[in-house]
Order: sequence, then C-alpha cells, then structure tokens
Amino acid sequence: MDKRKSVWNVVPAGSVIGMLALVGIAMLPVLRPFLIYAALLVVAFTLYKYLVVVGDAESRIKSLKAPEKQIKVQPQGPSFQEVLRAIPDPVMIVSGIEPDDIAGRWIVFANTAAQTMFRMDGEGGLLVSTIRNPEVLECVDEALFGGISASTVYDLAGGARDQIWRAYSSPLPVTGPQRLALLTLRDETDARRMERMRADFLANASHELRTPLASLTGFIETLRGSAREDEKAREKFLDIMATQAERMRRLIQDLLSLSRIELNEHVPPSGEADLTLAARDVADGLSLMARDKRVNIVIRAPKPGLYPIIGDRDQILQVMQNLVDNALKYAPAGSEILVDIRYDLTLEQAVAGSNSGAARLVLLRPDRNVHDFYAQVTVRDAGSGIRREFLPRLAERFYRVEGQKSGDKLGTGLGLAIVKHIINRHRGGLVVESQSVSVASATDVLERTPTEKVASLHATEPVTFTAFSACFPQARAHGIGADTPRLVISDGLPRNLKDAV
Repeated sequence: MDKRKSVWNVVPAGSVIGMLALVGIAMLPVLRPFLIYAALLVVAFTLYKYLVVVGDAESRIKSLKAPEKQIKVQPQGPSFQEVLRAIPDPVMIVSGIEPDDIAGRWIVFANTAAQTMFRMDGEGGLLVSTIRNPEVLECVDEALFGGISASTVYDLAGGARDQIWRAYSSPLPVTGPQRLALLTLRDETDARRMERMRADFLANASHELRTPLASLTGFIETLRGSAREDEKAREKFLDIMATQAERMRRLIQDLLSLSRIELNEHVPPSGEADLTLAARDVADGLSLMARDKRVNIVIRAPKPGLYPIIGDRDQILQVMQNLVDNALKYAPAGSEILVDIRYDLTLEQAVAGSNSGAARLVLLRPDRNVHDFYAQVTVRDAGSGIRREFLPRLAERFYRVEGQKSGDKLGTGLGLAIVKHIINRHRGGLVVESQSVSVASATDVLERTPTEKVASLHATEPVTFTAFSACFPQARAHGIGADTPRLVISDGLPRNLKDAV
C-alpha cells in the first residue's frame, strides 16, 4: 500500500486522466482545436504536483537532520537540549523512517559527551558513520521500529586499555512517519574491572597459596606428633614455616598491588615524576641487600629535578624497585647493576636494542602517533642471562624461568607482570634483552681435548647479561645529549658526590 501511494505521488492521478483526455480529443475532429490548451493544462498540473512532491521530500530531509524544537523545562528554565548537554554520559536522539534503509538512521541530537567520545563535528550526522557496532545498531532499530526498549554491551577495543560501555535505547513518542529513539551510553569499565579483579584474585590466590598452606599444615602436624620433643627438628621446621608464611604475605601483597593497578589501567596518569630521583631512592632502599651480595648499583643519569616525565611517582618507584630487585636476585657476587636513564628518544629508539648479538623482545609497545619523545630506563645485570625461548613469557603472572632460582629471597612471579601493567597505564613500552651461554657452544667445548677445552673456554666464553628497558612518554623535549652525568652508588653512598648533588 505504501509503495502504491508513493507511485501515485510521483505520477499524479490527474496527469493520467489528462493524458486520457488528450487522446480522446485527438480522436474527435470537433475538439481538435482545443488540443493545445488541454495539453498545456496537463503539463502545468503535472509540473505543479512534481514541485509539491520535491518540496515535501526536502522538508522531510531537513526535519531528519534538524534538532528538535527548544522546549523549555520551565517557562524561565533551560530547554531539554541544554539539560541533555549537561549529562556526563553520552546521549543521542536517532531518527529513521524506513526499516530497510540502514543508511537512513540520522542523529538529530548529540550532547557534549557524545560529541567528545565519537569526535563528532556537530550534533548530527549518520548513525552508521558514528557507531559501527552491529549490536548497537540493532538495539537502536528495536527501539525505532519495534517500539521496545533494549540494551547491549558496546566494547571499545584498545588492547589492555579497553573500555566497556552499556548502550540503552528507548522509543520516543512522535506523530507521522518519522520514528525517534533515545540512545544512552554508560561506562561500565570500572565495574567490569572490579568483577574481573575479584575473580582473578580468588583464582590466583587459591592456586598459589595451596602449596605454602599444605607445607604449613604438614609441619604443624609433624610438630604435634613425632617432632614434639625434638628441639633441633622443631627449630628447623619453625624456620621453614616462617619462610612459607613470609612467602604468602608477599604473594597476597603483590596480588593486591596488581589488582589495584589493573583497576585504573585505562586511566592515564596526569602528574609528573623524576626518573633520576626515583632511581636514587630505590638504590638507597636496596643498598643493604646490595652490600650483602657485594654488588654495586651504578646510576647513569642527568642531574635530578630538571627533566620530569608524565607519570605517577609512586608507580614509577614501583617499576624501578621491581626491576632493580629482580636484577639483584640474579646478579653474581662482585658484579655491577647498571641503571641507565636517557631522554628525548623517538619511539623507534626507545624500543631498539643496545646489543645486536643479544636476543631481544618487545614485551609492550607504546601507541603510535601519540607522543613524540620518550624517556628510557634500562636496568642491566651481569647474570647468566635468559634463553631466547623463555623471553615471550616473562611478563606472565607467576611465571619463572626454568632452571633459575632467586636464591635466598624467593619471588612470587608477579614482579614483571606489575611492571608491565604500570607501564601500560603510562602508555609506555617494555623491552627485554638477554644473552646467555648457548647450548651449542657448550657441546662444542665438551667434544674438545682437555687442553683445547681450557683454551676455548677462556677465548670464546660470551658475556652474559639481562637488561630490561622501560620507556615513558615525555610532555616535551628536554634537549639532553648522549653524555650524561654518572652516579655510582655502592653500599648506599654515592662515590662522586659532585654528581650526586
């Protein structure tokens, strides 16, 4: 029925009747003198109807694109549009006429939050050009042509910084062929992250606490039974139980810290931090541990307090703490840990390696075309290195490289995961480089004679190391050259005091 009406609007019935009349006049000789006047009348009528149809179509298109009338909430109060613009959640009013016309969904109004979120030039535009999510478009169609309210999840992908929105659509009462629907978006990122944080915490805690709890339970039963009167065994078991309890405490602390970081990972920091001051604070805090292991902590960086970066100072300290503490665990006695800080690096320079012969892997890459300059912190130890096949799993939770132990101080396997999530929140990058003794060279040495074996060991023994480089975005370039002051901290005290000031 609608299609027939549309055809008669394009070809009016009066024009058809006029054409039949012209045929009849042409067939009757008596009426032929009036043929020209009748033809002009039919043409004028047809042209008039055509102009009326075109005018109606243009007014309908303008009504779809134009915002609604400014209706006051109160006689002296703001309009409904002004009220909607003040709402912090994205709100849009969508119109449509034909259910089959997907490109006919127009945004007739969008508040300030919606324009900011979707980077709209004005308050209107095509819906499919603004939102390309099929679930949201179907939700809007249900409100427009089904007359029912609906909701769906709208996921804005972006790696670990994804945002999750809930889209609500409701029909609006109107008269005429045009349909209107109200589309509202609500940010549910924090709520979803809280749910995932609780689920991950319970799963990880129950899995990792099972072993120390079983150990504590076994030792308690032993102390209650056969070792009740054995003082030597009791002291040994109590020491092991204290170690397991300390491990559980550190595990719970790291899990809570990781959960808090993941909760706010999608919100970039807005403050400023100084990398040199953070490195000095971390070196001072770990000086006793470094002295016990006879390891020197070397800081090579510009003078503190001059070159800030975009970051959260507490989280920057935690990154430094975890990286230097991890290096101390694997650094051999009498070696050196180097903390090198550089500024004004491009993205390619920040993720590039410093040793062409070492294995390198980018664990986290910054977003492109966001920041022009980066500051880089490299923590390098002279440990045995990490084999190439183990590098991709370094930032996984609870993962520890096979065959490597932390010595007297056992780790939880969460340190690098915490580092990666903090750097991801700062929109930075993380790169690992490592060089270890290859299995092939060791086999080749074993096949030699005793004399050749000793000579080859001294001649071909590679320099092993592991280096983690974290880069953070800078708000501006500082103009720092490659030659930077060098601070050497050993036993908690700087050796070159002039550079320490």
